[in-house]
Parts: sequence; C-alpha cells; structure tokens
Amino acid sequence: MGAMPPAVRRADNRKTVALLGASIKLRVGTRRRKLPLLEPLADNSQVRFRLACVLTSLWLATAQANPPARVVLDAGHGGSNLGAQGVKLREKQLTLLLATEVAARLRDKGIDVTMTRTADRTLTLRQRVEVANKLPADVFVSIHANASPARTQRGYETFVLTVKGLDIDGRALRSDTTTPRPNVDPDIALVLDDVERGAAQWESAELAARMQKSLKARRGAEGDRGVRQDAQHVLLGATMPAVLVEVGFIDHPLEGKELAEPRVQSQLADAIAEAIEDQLVDQ
Repeated sequence: MGAMPPAVRRADNRKTVALLGASIKLRVGTRRRKLPLLEPLADNSQVRFRLACVLTSLWLATAQANPPARVVLDAGHGGSNLGAQGVKLREKQLTLLLATEVAARLRDKGIDVTMTRTADRTLTLRQRVEVANKLPADVFVSIHANASPARTQRGYETFVLTVKGLDIDGRALRSDTTTPRPNVDPDIALVLDDVERGAAQWESAELAARMQKSLKARRGAEGDRGVRQDAQHVLLGATMPAVLVEVGFIDHPLEGKELAEPRVQSQLADAIAEAIEDQLVDQ
C-alpha cells in the first residue's frame, strides 16, 4: 500500500490556493465572464465579491494546522434500498463488507475513517454526502457494485461528477450541506463551499485514476472500464475529492461469484485503500 499520508488539510492544498489566488487577482471593475464557482454570491456585487476574496484568503491562512486525515467511506444502498441482486450477494451486503475492510486498513495507517453506515440501514443520498461535508472530510468514496440487464458485462469503473453536476446540481444542494466554518459569515461560507467544490475536481479525477490503477493491478487489465463522468447523486454537493467506484458486476455468472469470495473482497479492499492512501499523500 501507499506511504503513510501526511496530516495536511485540503484547505492548504496548493491547487486550491492557486485557484483562489487567480480569483483574487481579477480586476473587479472590469466587465468579465462570470466565474461559475463564484457567481452565486449576491448578484455580482463588487463589494461583496472583494470581501469574499479577502475572507477566503484569511480562512486559508488561519485553517487548523496538522489535523489527522479524514476519510468518509460510503457503503452503497442499505436497509430497504437493496441494490442489485447478485449471484450470491445483494449489493448492499457486498458494499458494507468492502467498506468495513477498507476502513480497517486505513485505520491501521492512522487515518481517521467515518462510515456512512455500519449496519443494514437506509440512508438518503443527501444524508451520505452530508456526513462528509459536516466533518469535514478530506476524501469521500462511495462503494457500489454494477449490474446489467443481459448479465453479460463485467469489470470495474470509477465515476466523478460531470461539470453540470458540479456547477448546477451541486449548488442546488449547498444550503443543506454546508461545511462547518466557525466564526465565518454564512454568505462567505457558501462561497468557500463553492470554491472547494470546484477545486476538488482535480483531486477527484486523480483519485479516480488511482482507483482504476489499483484495481487493475489486482483484478486484471481486461476488466478496466476506465474513469467515467456522470451526475452520480451521491457525489452532488461534496466539497472534497469524491468518487463512486463500481467494483464489478455482481450479477455476472462468473464475476458475481468471485465478488462473494473473501479472497476477492480482500483484493478489492486493498485496492481501494491503496488508492485513498496515495491520494492523501499528494493532497
């Protein structure tokens, strides 16, 4: 697995800082194209825009130093939401098994892990991402298994949000999923959420690529379906690097049986944990 990740907050990420620096350098008095991450702030008010930039910089400069890395693992489905029916397991059963194994591996490395569910319980998609935003987490990974009508497809893939999912759908959820920011004005907190949500897309793509690489090393190149973009609802509103990984087709006659084997589940857990650890090293 990857090296021990340093305890670095995502608020100090060089890419986030670079994005904010570029925003602050804009000449507010000059008519320019609207910035998709900042335009929701009070109808393009110059005064409030400048205030947002200044307070954003202050927030980054005074963010808590060196807390432990935080990861939220989401075991897809659960409770009345059964997920796909597999050859031997329901999707909700497989995802909980995998999330539990991944959590154990990360905790062994000193990483703070929160699971959205530790038992067979029902959660809404919004509740899942709210867990990550309220901590706040440094990484959010939702674990799922795939299925197909013909039961002929197999392989693994990792999803990140589309631009629309980030820019439009994510904003629609932000009032209910704001990140706790003590002593920060609520309007400014919304701007910080927008900035983090956009900046995190770089890291989301990197994490997805790492996830595919780790799975490929253990499950073989023939099953690599690549990194994909989609408006996955469980990722909407996340203010940190967030991906959804489909570990395989649970209804495939062969792969479905493999996914029920402890040996294969261990391979998958190793791959997911390794990708997360490597991501935290570079964030």
